This record gives sequence, C-alpha cells and structure tokens, in this order.
Amino acid sequence: MTEESNCEREQDKLEKDEIKPVVINELSEPIQKAVAKAGWKELSKVQALAIPYAFSGKDLMVQSHTGSGKTGAFILPMLDMLDSSKKECQALILVPTRELASQVCSEANMLFEGSNLECVAVYGGVSYKPQIEAFKKGVSVIVGTPGRILDHLIKKNLSLKNLTTLVLDEADRMLSMGFYPDMQKLKKFMPKKPRKSFMFSATFPASVVGVSRMFLNNPEMLNLSSNQVHALETTHEFYNVPMMTKDRWLMKLIELENPVSAIVFCNTKVKVHYITEVLKRFGYDADELSADLSQSQRESVLQRIKKNQLRFLVATDIAARGIDISKLSHVFHYETPEDHEAYIHRSGRTGRAGASGKVISVSEGVEAIELKKIAKKFDIDLKEMPLPEEGEIEKIVSQRVVALLDTKLRDRDNLQTERMQRFNALVKELSSSEDTISLLTMLLDDYYHKELHQATMFEVPEEKKEAQKTKKPRNGNNRSHAANKHNNRRRPKSNNSRPPRRR
Repeated sequence: MTEESNCEREQDKLEKDEIKPVVINELSEPIQKAVAKAGWKELSKVQALAIPYAFSGKDLMVQSHTGSGKTGAFILPMLDMLDSSKKECQALILVPTRELASQVCSEANMLFEGSNLECVAVYGGVSYKPQIEAFKKGVSVIVGTPGRILDHLIKKNLSLKNLTTLVLDEADRMLSMGFYPDMQKLKKFMPKKPRKSFMFSATFPASVVGVSRMFLNNPEMLNLSSNQVHALETTHEFYNVPMMTKDRWLMKLIELENPVSAIVFCNTKVKVHYITEVLKRFGYDADELSADLSQSQRESVLQRIKKNQLRFLVATDIAARGIDISKLSHVFHYETPEDHEAYIHRSGRTGRAGASGKVISVSEGVEAIELKKIAKKFDIDLKEMPLPEEGEIEKIVSQRVVALLDTKLRDRDNLQTERMQRFNALVKELSSSEDTISLLTMLLDDYYHKELHQATMFEVPEEKKEAQKTKKPRNGNNRSHAANKHNNRRRPKSNNSRPPRRR
C-alpha cells in the first residue's frame, strides 16, 4: 500500500474518531445544575472541547493558559465519573503552588455543592494535622502540591489505591518550581490499574512531554488557539521594557521562567559577549558562540551542547546556524533581528520533536513596533506581557527554594534529622535580628544558585514502543505557523550526569 493511501486511511480514522465539542444542555443534570450554580451562561472553549474526552476514556494533554476556564473542564466531569458514596480518594489534582491548590479546591467545592463529593487542599507550610483528619474522614478529591502529597504517601497518611482520575494542572510551572524529583517518586505510588489522566499546561516543552509519558497513556493533544484540535504550539511573547534596563529584565525573565535550556540571540558579537558575561556573573551556566572565537573554543562549546551540558547559549544568527540543542525549551530575543526572516529561524530552534516551546522577546521602544510588524507579516500570535513586579519574582523564587528544601528534608534519615536539631536555637537567634538575618539570606541564595542556576536539564522517559507514542490529532483547516511535527526517529538516551571527581 502506498504512503499516500496510508495517510488517507489515517485521516479517515481521525475523522471517524473525532470528538465533537459539547454545549450545556447536552450534559447530565448534575453538571447542568453545577454550571447554573456557578453562573456560567455557556461553556468556555476549553470546557466544551475537553469535557467530551473525559467521558471518552481517552487521556488528554491540553495547552491552555490561566483564566481559560480549565478548572471547570476537569472538575465538572467528576460529578458523573466519581462515586459519591465512597469516602476515599478517587481523584488527585497536582498543582505547582499552595495558592492554586486553594483556588482549585474552592471552585471544586462550589461545583460539588449538593453532590456529596468533597475536595480538600493539601500543601506545605501548614500543619499536617487538619490534612490527616480530612483523609481519615474521607474525601473524594485531593488537590495539592507534589511535595506535600508525597510526604503523606511516604508516611502512609494517604493511599491512592482507589484512584480513578489524575489531573496535572500547570505542568510546566510544576517543573519550573523544581518538583520533577518529587513527581518521579510520586509515580511509584500510583496504582497499576487504568485511570483517566489529564495534563494542562501553557506550554509543552520536551521536559513536560516527558512527564506526560510518565503519567498519561497515549494521550490526545488539544490546543485552544483555534477551533480545531491540532498539534501543540510554540507560544510567542514580548515584554516592552524601559530603556537601558534590558540586561536586568532579561535576568528577571530568566529567573521567572527557569528554562531547562535556552538560546539567547543578539545581533552583534559585542552584545553576545556582554550578555554571556552578565549571565555568568548572575550565576548561570552560559557560554557564547560568535565569529571571534577560535576553532578550539568553538569546538569546546559545541561539545558541551552535544552532551547536554550547557544550559544557556548566547549567539548571533550566523554563529547559531546548524546548532541543535535537544529539549530546548526557550528562545530569547535580546535584540529584535533586523531581518524579519531571522525571527522565524531563531524561533524555530525550540518546539521540536512533538514538543512546544516558548519564544520571549525583550524589546524597548521601536523594537516593540518592529516585533508587531514581524508578527503581522508571518501571522504569529504575539502576546504583549505585563512586566512582573519585583515581589512576584521574589515569591516564585522563595517557593522554589522551599520545594527543594522539602525534598532534601524528606530524604534525610532519622540520624541526620536528629543531628540537625543542634542548630534549632541558632536559626531562631539568626532569624530574630536584622543584623544576623543576612547570614540566612546568604545561605539561601547560595543554595538556590547551586541547585537552580546551574544546568537543570534532566532525563525524561523515552517512549518504549511505537504504540505508546503521543498521537498527533487532526490539523483542521486553520494552519498554525507554530505547530510542530513529531520526530519519529529514536534518539539515544543522553547521559547528563557528570562522572565523580577522582581524589
């Protein structure tokens, strides 16, 4: 049979299996009552498209931003899918922050009102006792951060043996927060029996796609940028920053995003060298590629790239030609390219092999105008983002540190836990004085630098066989310039760990 015939058969199958969006009056009476209680006159796009998948039995990956109504998309089906007579955990919702856990739980209990279903929020930084009491009482839905959920599972306060539904909400942020090791361990507590699993994420870089393979079974992919179900997209954003502050804002945005790996593009060799030095001074693992490098220096950088040992590459368009960094999650435009075509070539470095990525431009003044021209010319959905407040970045960094420290504490044995108690009095003394609090601040900063500023690339599970690969759904009539094709060639598993130093 010819390749063309195979394509036609696959297309016919997709058309036959296509799941249609729903409207409110097509849903069950309990769901309609919940929607009315919430005051929603109609379903949001993500709800209309995702809810049918919940009842189809298919796992689903949804590319969706905050504010799209995605919480209702996975909470509403639970009214029909969960057994309200059973006082046990049937659904687990993993989220990156305590704020999101409280928000999701509050909305769930509002929608569950009158159904005998109940949700509880579980996160760190608060007492274990109320959470344990809720487990003993019996609760159908648990929403929480991976670290605290894992704590309860290890201590046997919580069991997932009756779990039927799993939701990973804002998966890209969960990895950005440093929860990957906890998610690896949490996977071991998942029951072997089949369950419905859903992943919601603003972007799907290779790291997030890898996590989907850990928890989802042959999922469909749903993108909300058009009315059709199609391949995941690379997102394009830009920040209009004040003059003379671009370098500082680049550092802040990198801190905010915490990319697994990225290329920072500049227009000149001088600027490439400057930004590389700024990144290094800030503590990041970075190197440069420009025409000024000797052949040996260039080869050294290329070797680090091939071995997945370099987190940030700063380069000009010419120097970066032919360079491919696996699992590249971000592209930063520090300077808007003078050639409009170069924007497409730069941006195409991310979002490969079935993954999506994020392209971020740091612009000032006329650069923002030029970016909008490029977006219009190539039909790119370019979003202008508000500059984050200083307190927002500090809050996110603090949450990451706490998540990492929680993981360290969880891994300590009884003797190590007993040993560290000798510093309790000192910590209280240091934290009570403005003169000595800087010592604790310095220790946290050094720890954060060591754990997160250096290369954070991690291995994700590879697909073991063709049948397990993520499906590529129908593309529809709306063409997306950022859509990515799956790369079916198997690549050798990279080894990112460094050999132990000989003494």
